Amino acid sequence: MRILVVSYSYRTTGEIKMDNMDQRLIAALKRDARASLSELADILQVGRATVRSRMARLVEQGEIAGFTVLTRHDVKPAAVRGLMMLGIQGRGAERVRTALMRMPPVSVVHSTNGKWDFIAEIETDTLEDFDRVLFEIRRLDGVSQSETNLLLSTRRPARGG
Repeated sequence: MRILVVSYSYRTTGEIKMDNMDQRLIAALKRDARASLSELADILQVGRATVRSRMARLVEQGEIAGFTVLTRHDVKPAAVRGLMMLGIQGRGAERVRTALMRMPPVSVVHSTNGKWDFIAEIETDTLEDFDRVLFEIRRLDGVSQSETNLLLSTRRPARGG
């Protein structure tokens, strides 16, 4: 007797419904994005063609937005990390955002609502470097006020499959 198991994705309110295998595939890719199709097939206990078609579908549907390379610097935590909240005067927001994104110690720039216009995540090797970056940002034309918090520790929830 043969049993045919059919798994499918369907749209609900514009989102793709992923099944358990899709979630396990994404979890495996998050653990090791360099894993070969054969390795992924072994982990998921399916054929390479299944892995290939699932990955193609997840990319096509936008669940996998892209692939990137992380260097040693990207995964090595900076010795000094902090958040700098910025208030922008006038219409200088785009100019300030562009300047922030060009600064290597600024890892991310978030636009926000409320009191602050932007929150910049800053990573440096020393407190002196951190202070220099703060000074440089405060001197940008359009920055009217700022507040900075050092990040003392970070905990991430366990994820995976």
